[in-house]
Amino acid sequence: MRFSSLNHIKILIVLVALLFFSCNADRIPEEKNIINDVTQLNPIKVNGTLKPKTSIEIINAVKNHNGPISIGGGRFSQGGQTATQNTLQIDMRKFNHILNFSREEKEITVQAGIRWWELIQFIDRYDLSVKIMQTYANFTVGGSLSVNVHGRYVGQGPIISSVKSFKIILADGRILNASREENREIFYSAIGGYGGIGVISEVTLFLTDNCKVELQDSVMDLKEYKNFFMSKIRNKPNIIFHNADIYPSDFEEVRAVSYVKTDKNLTVKDRLKPNDENYALNRFALKVVSGSLFGKWIRHHIIDPLHYTGKVVEWRNYEATYDINELEPSSRKKSTYVLQEYFIPVEGFESFLPKMLKILKDNKVNVLNISIRHANIDEGTYLAWAKKEAFAFVIYYKQGVSLEDKTWVKKWTRSLIDASLAENGSYYLPYQIQATKFQFERAYPNYELFFSLKRKYDPEYKFRNKLFDAYYIP
Repeated sequence: MRFSSLNHIKILIVLVALLFFSCNADRIPEEKNIINDVTQLNPIKVNGTLKPKTSIEIINAVKNHNGPISIGGGRFSQGGQTATQNTLQIDMRKFNHILNFSREEKEITVQAGIRWWELIQFIDRYDLSVKIMQTYANFTVGGSLSVNVHGRYVGQGPIISSVKSFKIILADGRILNASREENREIFYSAIGGYGGIGVISEVTLFLTDNCKVELQDSVMDLKEYKNFFMSKIRNKPNIIFHNADIYPSDFEEVRAVSYVKTDKNLTVKDRLKPNDENYALNRFALKVVSGSLFGKWIRHHIIDPLHYTGKVVEWRNYEATYDINELEPSSRKKSTYVLQEYFIPVEGFESFLPKMLKILKDNKVNVLNISIRHANIDEGTYLAWAKKEAFAFVIYYKQGVSLEDKTWVKKWTRSLIDASLAENGSYYLPYQIQATKFQFERAYPNYELFFSLKRKYDPEYKFRNKLFDAYYIP
């Protein structure tokens, strides 16, 4: 167990106090032909929705539909990257079968709509694990490729390095295989291509061994973190997961959290996290932590110290199966919770950090957490966010939903983008589409090469979403 009995009692008292301030979850029902994302900020009216279960259904829709098409999966992008008005939405979530598997070769082929939790549930029985994915397992594999995700995996970079090949359905209905050896330009443009080249239908991934991991954490001054990472974490093959969380609102301390390969006895017996958990306590904590400076103090000085008390040894797959619903608030009607992410070359860490924190403080952004990750260089995608070895700063914050709130967010977001560009860095495209065209072009200097390939493979501009509405000229 992670906590002692006394600590169980302490944390129970805290959470019961949080319960006093909580409210029941207020779920927003899906409306017919309205596509929205997890933030509930971007309702988009489409002409219809197709929920295919076979490649033939997708091919027929792409060939025969007389109009634009958009592609959606888990809908965790936060700025309309999965839809735009008056399109046929291809909802991939029922296109979710495992097609081929080799334990000996450590490879698996899946339909692109499968969620990572389903994939890991299958390979866990063979003591295998995924090599790279994002922290939460609710996302679809195809969606993860389309945004070229990364995670907390030490010594890794974007997900492309764990992809062997994929099949893609182009705008003319052809289905092609793409890999580093075959149709290379499609391989490097469709991964991280936000559905602009075609519909990724089947994906073959490299796998790795499941193993036991031990939690290790330490709290330090933020100014000490880079040296700690470079000397203690980077290039250490026994460390599987790592991230560091900067505590608001003073942003002076950081908790570095690692999961290290071990042969010790398990303290967590479950092989995977449950995907049907009741996260009422998480909603309590989210409401209080986001509601005041005192709430942030409680998290920093009470909740987290209790949470990280004791020794934890668990399976790698257990740590890979977080449920995004643990972050879901009670309601998003008046306010919502949003992510941003900035990628800074390692040599720009000390320069970018104070600029970022000043912008957030000056604009009184209600920051809940800033997570620091690390990523190796991208191997060659056209819309690469990691053009060099980089630190990623993932900002999780609360904002209002009014037009005034959205205008305010756009203002300080553009300031953060400018700060990242000043360090030859970039920002992540799956979040709110706030960047000017000039900022987008600077952050993604190969944009025109990508757009030329989109014109080549999608000459009638069939595949669309809000990202292309903002920056693409057919």
